[in-house]
Amino acid sequence: MPRAAHDEIVGWLDGALKIRVAAPPENGRANAAIEAVLAAALGLRKSAVRVVAGHGSARKRVEIEGVERAEIERRLSAAGLGVASAKTPE
Repeated sequence: MPRAAHDEIVGWLDGALKIRVAAPPENGRANAAIEAVLAAALGLRKSAVRVVAGHGSARKRVEIEGVERAEIERRLSAAGLGVASAKTPE
C-alpha cells in the first residue's frame, strides 16, 4: 500500500504479508521502500531483499537472499507478525 502515513508491516492477509509504505508508486520508490522495510524487519542489509515480480502491482513477489524461509518466519514471528496460514506462497 503506497502513500501510507508511515512505513509498516501490517501482518498477514490472505497468505501474503501486507506492507504499507509512505513512498508513492512512482519510479520504483514504493518498491524500494518495501525492500527497505522488509530488510529492516528481518535484520538484513537492503540489498538482500528485492522485489522480483509485480513491480507495478499491489501484489509483489520478493526474493530474500542469504536467509532460509524458516528463519524468515522466525524473525517475523519474533517481531510480532506471526506466520501465515498454509496459503503462504513460496
